[in-house]
Amino acid sequence: MPRMTFIGRDGTPQEVDAPLGYTLLQIARENDVDIEGACEGCLACATCHVHVAAEWYEKLPAPSDDEEDMLDLAFNLSDTSRLGCQIRITEELDGLVVTLPPDGTA
Repeated sequence: MPRMTFIGRDGTPQEVDAPLGYTLLQIARENDVDIEGACEGCLACATCHVHVAAEWYEKLPAPSDDEEDMLDLAFNLSDTSRLGCQIRITEELDGLVVTLPPDGTA
């Protein structure tokens, strides 16, 4: 099974199992990672915003126009910002690292 790492808002890494086909939002919730996901993964908010490690960003499928529209509403965007509900784990993403943006932001 692939594994991935969430870097928490305090900088603490949490390595977790990442079942194939699951979204980062699903994985975060199953592992008590502090991520909101207010719309339950329906692409209607930006509360599952994460910063993907630069070395992994290009390995992801490009964001859809709808995802980019939602990211426009997020705070603390980076060049590697994505919505966790839109990234599905594949074998190629084994080792993926994402960082949660600072507390109090979408």
